[in-house]
Amino acid sequence: MKINENTVVGLTYELKVTNEASEDPPFSVEVRDESDPFYFLFGNSGLPEAFEKKLKEKTIGDAFQFVLEVAEAYGKPDDELIVSVPKAQFNTERGFQEEMLQEGNFLPLVDEDGYPMQAKIVKDLGEELLLDFNHPLTGMNLHFEGEVFEVREATDKERDEGFMI
Repeated sequence: MKINENTVVGLTYELKVTNEASEDPPFSVEVRDESDPFYFLFGNSGLPEAFEKKLKEKTIGDAFQFVLEVAEAYGKPDDELIVSVPKAQFNTERGFQEEMLQEGNFLPLVDEDGYPMQAKIVKDLGEELLLDFNHPLTGMNLHFEGEVFEVREATDKERDEGFMI
C-alpha cells in the first residue's frame, strides 16, 4: 500500500536541525526507532504540507532523506506569539509546580477549545512570565532521514475524529 490520503503512516527516522542562517552541521533533536515509531494520518496530520508531500506514494521499507527549509517547515518566529502572562495563573491548583516555572522549560497548556499546546518560558519577569507560543522548531531547517515503517488504511473513526495513538 502506498502513502496517500487517509492512510495511517508509521515512520522511523532521525530529525536533525540547523538554524536558518547557520553554517554549522545539523544536530540531532529526535530519533524514532522501531520500538517507538512516529504515526500520523496522512492528509490530516497538522504537519507541514511539504513533509507529507515528500512522503506521498512511498511504501513500507522505502527509505527517505530530505530537508525542509524554514519557509516550508514551521516558518519564522512570530513576535506576536511571545506574550507576558501573570505568574499567578500557573498555581498548584491548576497543576503547576514551582520547579516547572523555570526559564527554558516548556509548559503543557490547553487552549480555549481544549486542544493541548505548549509554551516555552523565555524569561521570568517577577510577577509575570514571558512565554513563547511559537512552535519549538520555528526558524529551523529540518533534516529528516528514515524509513517507512507502516502504511495502512485509516479506519472510519480515525478519519472522522483524527488519528490518535
